[in-house]
Amino acid sequence: NDIYEWVRDHRTHHKYSETDADPHNSKRGFFFAHVGWLLCRKHPLVKEKGAQIDMSDVWADPLVRFQRRFYIPLVLLVWGVFPVSVPVYFWSEPVMAMVFGNFFRYIVSLHQAWLVNSAAHLSGGQFYDKALQPRENRLVTYLSMGEGYHNYHHTFPWDYSASEHGWRDNFNLATAFIDLCAALGLVTDRRVVSKAVVEARIARTGDRSLLPPYYAAD
Repeated sequence: NDIYEWVRDHRTHHKYSETDADPHNSKRGFFFAHVGWLLCRKHPLVKEKGAQIDMSDVWADPLVRFQRRFYIPLVLLVWGVFPVSVPVYFWSEPVMAMVFGNFFRYIVSLHQAWLVNSAAHLSGGQFYDKALQPRENRLVTYLSMGEGYHNYHHTFPWDYSASEHGWRDNFNLATAFIDLCAALGLVTDRRVVSKAVVEARIARTGDRSLLPPYYAAD
């Protein structure tokens, strides 16, 4: 999906997580949360609640409007033409370019992303809020380049890092990329949660029986 649709669905997912209004409701099982939600018609509540999400801030971005307007040609270029043409031009490998440079790469990246919706909602620790279904899943963290700190992400969704300890103490390439963009002046207004707020939330709602190793040293 384009940026606009992705943000709308993600905001709907957070607001109505684990309900019929959640686009990839994990209570409907691993397969549905992973890929099944893309293979069937949306639940009526997903459409109803999704249409009520405020997207004015996203639509105000000209880059979002540009991508949405030219989404199909951009997909053909970025997804198809570029990754295939480079190995064909330099190494004369059309078959390998299609199979590994495009199809294999695309399949792997999709499943990496989908694990955040499925595995990270069904298996792992609830360090920050045991009432929330999303979990801290170490395997998903490494397979999805740092998006497995999911109990934290749903407890503090405004933290740009989607994790408590950024990338210096955690494996989180997504946060490292955002910080790189910030260093280049491409990203501003990164929001974080203070350590005091995090620790107070853990004491109030977290599951201390499965705290990660770094808490033992604190």
